[in-house]
Amino acid sequence: MIGERLRQARLRAGLTQEEVVGKLAALMGISLTKAGLSKYEKGGSLPKPSLLMALARVLGVRGQYFLAEPRVQVEWLAFRKSSSLGKKEQERIQALALAIVENQVWLQEKMFPGGKSSFPKSKRIGKPEDAERAAEALRGQWKLGEQPIESVTQTIEDRGGVVVECTVKENEFHGLAGWASGKYPVLVVNGAASDDRKRFSLAHELGHLAMECEGVTEKEEEDLAHRFAGAFLVPHAVVIRELGDRRRSLSFHELALLKEKHGLSMQAWIHRARDLGVIDEGHYKSLFRQFSAKGWRKDEPVRLVRSEKPTRLQLMTLRALAEGIVTPEKAEALCPGLGTREAAEAGTRSRPSRITATELLKRPLAERKWALAKAAAALEKDYREGGDLRGFDAFGEEDLHDESD
Repeated sequence: MIGERLRQARLRAGLTQEEVVGKLAALMGISLTKAGLSKYEKGGSLPKPSLLMALARVLGVRGQYFLAEPRVQVEWLAFRKSSSLGKKEQERIQALALAIVENQVWLQEKMFPGGKSSFPKSKRIGKPEDAERAAEALRGQWKLGEQPIESVTQTIEDRGGVVVECTVKENEFHGLAGWASGKYPVLVVNGAASDDRKRFSLAHELGHLAMECEGVTEKEEEDLAHRFAGAFLVPHAVVIRELGDRRRSLSFHELALLKEKHGLSMQAWIHRARDLGVIDEGHYKSLFRQFSAKGWRKDEPVRLVRSEKPTRLQLMTLRALAEGIVTPEKAEALCPGLGTREAAEAGTRSRPSRITATELLKRPLAERKWALAKAAAALEKDYREGGDLRGFDAFGEEDLHDESD
């Protein structure tokens, strides 16, 4: 167990075994060989507690991390990336995602025992029309109707999925999908991507989870996932309603407005129009030639802004902290940056030092508790010295009543 946790921590840090050994020597003055570290990771022997603590400092984790029982196992199904993304970076992405999945699943089961995700069983798919039907079936099961999806991320999180952002060079990593413990869907996207690319990537990874492709090549499976993504974001009937059954041409202004309305990129709209027979292959190629000439293939002229940031883990952590289910230290471990005293103090410093009771009551329970604890600590000296609050001696009986009484 310790060996696997050690390996996961190293992968999360994006370090090779040689780099870990080098950091131990340079920062801690500890001599360890690569072979020795490898033996620890494989469980061949156990490192001494002092070495384990040193490794924790080098790898940026708490010592307790190595002793915690792994909560979930993730079966990865698809990894959409460029050939330039090396194995080391691939492993880092998976390790980072696994750490977040572990924390979110633990909180989910702690706070909502017996809860289930509303993800359907995968459907057998063999051709593009099947992918269209699978996407429309999922929209129907989730009661999305035909209206534009405001946030794909929130739609997935609200139905039990785990969405993770890992920031990598945009063109090197697009998406990753898998199942945690066989029941929690996991979707990983690139935090560096634009919102329209995130939305399409999430829908694409949804396709990998919702479809069981048979008798197709890897490229054909990716094409089917693309088709699923387009149909999930903009169903067939919506495309026909917006564009008509048949068009000789599409304008850039029209595509830009449709992008803003439905959250699907201009280029993806062109793909949808071609796939559904609204435009012919000739106009499809002509539009993309113009996109290339204008330099719009990478950066379209209209930037989409949507709320595509995962929030489920943060919200559950804050709720667990406010309800006393977890300590501030545990909250920090579950969701770094939230629930710590340092974060609370930083928030307090950004506001006036003195607030009224009414203002205090408007703040979250966790912040109220922290503010009251700070006030109690500041008054502790008065209580210890005299046993009562002598500062009130200056007030007379009349001062204790409102003039209106």
